[in-house]
Amino acid sequence: MRIRLARPEDSAALLRIYAQYIHSPVTFEYALPTEPEFAARIGRISETYPYLVCEENGGISGYAYAHRQAQREAYQWNAELSVYLDAAASRGRGTRLYRMLLDILPLQGVRSAYALVTLPNAASERLHASLGFRTMGLFDVDHRIIGQNVGGVVVTPISEMEEVVRREGIQIGIITTPAAVAQQVADQMVAAGIKGILSFAPLRLSVPDRIFVFR
Repeated sequence: MRIRLARPEDSAALLRIYAQYIHSPVTFEYALPTEPEFAARIGRISETYPYLVCEENGGISGYAYAHRQAQREAYQWNAELSVYLDAAASRGRGTRLYRMLLDILPLQGVRSAYALVTLPNAASERLHASLGFRTMGLFDVDHRIIGQNVGGVVVTPISEMEEVVRREGIQIGIITTPAAVAQQVADQMVAAGIKGILSFAPLRLSVPDRIFVFR
C-alpha cells in the first residue's frame, strides 16, 4: 500500500470510486461530475489542502482530502475532511488516509477539523469515532425522543441548546426539521453561538452575515 498526493490525471480512477456513492445521501450531488470537472476539483483543492490517494494492487483503492469549511476569512483555521473508499478496499485504508490528513493539517496552521456524516452510516461513524470525532449534541422537542441514546449521544430538549453549545464549544449545527420550524431553530442556534449551519430544510434561512449557511 502506498499513499501519495493526488494529481488531476487521477480523476478517472477517483470518479470510479465516487460513482459508488453518487446515488446515496453521502455526496450531496445528484449527477456524477465529468472527468474534466473532477480533475479541476482535484487541482483547485490541492492548491491549498492535502488531497491524498491510496494505491494498492496496481490501482487506487481510496482517497481523502481536506477542504475549506467555509469561505469567510475567520474559517481559514478550520478544515472539513472527506474520504471515499472503493467497495473492495482493504480494511483500515480510511483510517490511514485520515490519520495522514490529520498529521499534515496542523503543519498548515489548521486548528480544527470537521466532518459531516450522513446517518445512518455505521462504518463512517466508527471511523470518525476511532479518530476522536464525536457528535457534540442532539436536540429535539418531541418528548418521545428526548432522553433516547442515539449513537452514544443522549437527545436533549432544544430549550437546553444554548447551555450545551457554550459548554461543548460547538461551532456547527445541522438542521433536519420541517420547513415550518427551521427558521426558529436557526434563530436558537445563532443565539446559542453557532457559527455555521448545515440546513436540510427546503427554505432559505435568514441569519446574520457572520453566520455561514451550507445548503
